[in-house]
Amino acid sequence: MNSKYNIVSLIRKKRDGKVLTKEEIRFLIDSYTADEIPDYQISSFLMAAFLNGLNDEESAALTESMLHSGIVVDLSHVSGKKVDKHSTGGVGDKLSLILAPIVASAGVPVPMISGRGLGHTGGTLDKLESIPGFYVDVDLARYKEILEKQNLVLVGQTEEIAPADKRLYALRDVTATVESIPLIAGSIMSKKLAEGIDALVLDVKYGSGAFMKTEEDATKLAQALVGIGEQFEKETIAYLTNMKQPLGYKIGNWFEVEESIDALKGEGPEDIMEISHLLSGTMIYLGGKADSVEKGIEISKQQVEKGEAFQKWLDIVEEQGGDISYINNPGKYPTADYEFELKSSEDGYISEMDAFEIGTATVELGAGRKVKEDDVDPQAGIVLKKKVGDKITKGETILVAYTNKPTTIEPVTAQLYGAVTISDTKPEKEFLVTKVVDKNGVRDFRL
Repeated sequence: MNSKYNIVSLIRKKRDGKVLTKEEIRFLIDSYTADEIPDYQISSFLMAAFLNGLNDEESAALTESMLHSGIVVDLSHVSGKKVDKHSTGGVGDKLSLILAPIVASAGVPVPMISGRGLGHTGGTLDKLESIPGFYVDVDLARYKEILEKQNLVLVGQTEEIAPADKRLYALRDVTATVESIPLIAGSIMSKKLAEGIDALVLDVKYGSGAFMKTEEDATKLAQALVGIGEQFEKETIAYLTNMKQPLGYKIGNWFEVEESIDALKGEGPEDIMEISHLLSGTMIYLGGKADSVEKGIEISKQQVEKGEAFQKWLDIVEEQGGDISYINNPGKYPTADYEFELKSSEDGYISEMDAFEIGTATVELGAGRKVKEDDVDPQAGIVLKKKVGDKITKGETILVAYTNKPTTIEPVTAQLYGAVTISDTKPEKEFLVTKVVDKNGVRDFRL
């Protein structure tokens, strides 16, 4: 081991609230990645960082160290500014499946490396794999080949990309150090920067179905993410989006692919279409294909109207082994063996749909994982018939749930009834997007 630094001294320094240098943080991460520091010592460092925080320079140093623990993809052979989007996770969030083909069809390369679902939030890779034949595990050469050919690639994280982050996250998960904004920001940005991108759009969610429960915490995370992006000279724009109720009407892997198909044909739910065009338009702007976000949004809408976004979706599905007959005819997809309805016991208005409870109920039905080794059932899920603000009468259907696990029906029914609140008065409509964060700071943004 490099004896330049003493690990115990570095832990003590951060424990006492002092600032670590870039070199000291690099030593910690490099030594841990090389198995020269045991888990219990790096866990102590993580707890010290969790309790005392990391300043902007420390956060950047941590990100850079994790970024360079593996390869940083060189996409210079692909012409144009490469732009990706990252979401901090939510329920019914199928936006990546929609905006990636929109943006790619508009001439902006989109190298998208995504994750799997764990807990109440769904994963983009699980949704993609619900398409028969679609593969997300590729080597670096194939990653570059697909991007160059299609202007888009949709894959999972390879072993070569930010391996330190993968190991540190596993430790954070079992040492109660997950909910640290600097550690979250470093984890997200190290993976995104390793993709070979030039710019990044962030969808930072808040509310019951999000990791950040309050708008205040989401703002802090967005500022941290944008700050790191700018330090690495990657233009970064973040939006704060509402995740108090599920996004769209369909939750579950194949169900979300179905709703994505509708959206790419211009027939998606209003909330899905509005946020998709906002994020797509911002990516098109950052990719240099529009001189403002507003012009980017116009281009995004045109790509959908002209059918070019849907054609790009067909192209990438076929390129990555997927059976496009299911995309052209979603109705042929096999359905789950069991379905059941949740009906209203009274007249009134839907005033709350707890996204967290609905998300965890979807996991119980088989659509997600309780532990990372669990299999995911692409047929399981929930289709909402009503959303917050809708009027409902006694006996009317609130939602329909689908599962291949009949033992889940009774407990999930009770859980879902607890997740839906019906009131006498119509609730005030909430904004889908409330703030935008970029290099110029935080501004109100109402959508």
